[in-house]
Amino acid sequence: MFIVRREPHNPILAPRRERPWEALAAFNPSVVRTQEGARLYYRALGNSQAVQTPYNGLSSIGTAFSEDGVHFHSRQQVIAPETDWDRFGCEDPRATFFEGRWYCFYTALGGYPFGPDNIKVAVAIGDAPDHFTERHLITPFNAKAATLFPERVQGDVVLLLTAHTDWTAEHPRPTIALARAKQIEDFFDPEYWRRWHERLADHALPEMRRNDGDHIEVGGAPIKTEKGWLLVYSYIHDYYDEHKRIFSVEAALLEVNDSQRIISRTKSFLVPEEIYERYGIVPNIVFPTGATVGKDGQLEIWYGAADTVCAKASVRIADLLRALDPEESAHPFLRAKENPILEPRGAGFESRAVFNPASIDINGSVYILYRAMDAANTSTIGLAISKDGVTIDEHLQEPIYAPRAEFEQKHGGPTGNSGCEDPRIVRIDDILYLTYTAYDGVHAPLGAVSSISVDDFLARRFEKWSAPFLLTPDGIDDKDLALLPEKVKGNYLLYHRINNQICADLLPDIASGKRVSRCIEVVQPRRGMWDGLKVGIAAPPIKIGADWLMLYHGVSEQGTYRIGAARLDSSGTSVLARTADPIFEPVERYEKEGEVANVVFPCGVVVRGDTLFLYYGGADKVVGVATSSLARILGALSYA
Repeated sequence: MFIVRREPHNPILAPRRERPWEALAAFNPSVVRTQEGARLYYRALGNSQAVQTPYNGLSSIGTAFSEDGVHFHSRQQVIAPETDWDRFGCEDPRATFFEGRWYCFYTALGGYPFGPDNIKVAVAIGDAPDHFTERHLITPFNAKAATLFPERVQGDVVLLLTAHTDWTAEHPRPTIALARAKQIEDFFDPEYWRRWHERLADHALPEMRRNDGDHIEVGGAPIKTEKGWLLVYSYIHDYYDEHKRIFSVEAALLEVNDSQRIISRTKSFLVPEEIYERYGIVPNIVFPTGATVGKDGQLEIWYGAADTVCAKASVRIADLLRALDPEESAHPFLRAKENPILEPRGAGFESRAVFNPASIDINGSVYILYRAMDAANTSTIGLAISKDGVTIDEHLQEPIYAPRAEFEQKHGGPTGNSGCEDPRIVRIDDILYLTYTAYDGVHAPLGAVSSISVDDFLARRFEKWSAPFLLTPDGIDDKDLALLPEKVKGNYLLYHRINNQICADLLPDIASGKRVSRCIEVVQPRRGMWDGLKVGIAAPPIKIGADWLMLYHGVSEQGTYRIGAARLDSSGTSVLARTADPIFEPVERYEKEGEVANVVFPCGVVVRGDTLFLYYGGADKVVGVATSSLARILGALSYA
């Protein structure tokens, strides 16, 4: 469980129009940390060359320096095209200070138009960071993204590179591989690479692409940690389909002494979201080319955005290593051994499924209000009660809330879905407010609200539920309603999901028939990540000091429902921090197999001391509960 925080000063480096060699773009940064500060190398794109490359700018490599790792100065061009094998451009530096010298590996363009035959790896070497005195062609074959380990591994100099980055019929897919040598000069010898290439498969890391249409490329120099070598790399989903392609950032942990072995890896945790990542010379790109450990101990990820500017993001390295540790659960929740705590029963209102439970703690008992479905697929709301939060002490035989209004009666087929779905409940003063999805089987789902006094609820005078009011507009797919458990400047804050994102709106009254009229965007899907298809609120937010903790469900492009967490400011609408990885996901059989496979869907949480109880539906069939340390979740979401 970890968060990724973009540098507030992003982009940290942008093109300078008055300098022809970097007039169009300054991107794909590689950084070496020294005691004095951060030395940054970047790809600079100049204006197109009317004679040499009439339709493309010419790339060279610039450098800049920063004492604080944010504000860079002293920019200058340090590597420019000058040899036969790089005269059409020098791209995408990966720099390492190794055994007293500066090494800058880069992509060398030796011909135009660019293609596999003229795209190779080269290196520039110098005794000073801004003055390179040697230059060598490294690979005689197509390759990019070579980076030198900052120290020897088992006595060897180690180079990590992406071979055959560009498609050919003979080599249709990229290969990340290691090259080892006793001295770095061996890498300058074409015969070394001829022998190495003959046994390319022996040098390759295990296949890291999850689908054959994906692409992968080495990021910055690996970082040595107590757990292994930490490698940040580029992962591109559906690389060969320009309409579906998604650039992202991932990380892997390599064995310290056998860096060809992958201990574990993340999935995508950074995708294009910000304006400088989505718009530029090539839109929708985040491309990692550097990784360092900052003075504050955070992992710094340096990346190019939209092939135009340099940007930086940071991750607490301890959190990332914990997520990568195969011996430690990356998820903070522990499932109750009694799970599922509720299952379908009998031939009545809950004969088909019981799932998606709300919950509220009143006078030392947890009241679990769950969606029940009968054989005709009509949804009502049932009630179970637990004193310890896990053991069911009482399970009522009849629903406590059933469809009453015309907009939630069955108007479709006799066995089509209809009724009152997916409840959430909050207490404001002495009133309980129940929000839910009302569905008639024909029209778009609507959000509704009903209320009851705490006294009537505890006395089980369920006939006292108020007549339901609609809160969402007609004709709009709007679900997953939840109220903030306190008013904001005298108004109710309602969360709702329009299409694929979590919205909010302020309502002066929720019993007058007034409906939401806007979408204050709160949380959006992150295309290419675990929550890339859609997001919706899970339980009503929990008050944390002046802030709010929101749990939400995210759905991947493959249709799996997982749970994430976000910290919101006091307004309940601005995200201060959001988990990059899920905090809960389908694992058990009752979560993976049911009415809808691979679903965990919470609608309720209860906090007792430091323990957070999460009540959820498993595969749209049963109810489960899982617990976590609240402090652990908040620690991961801390933004200080």
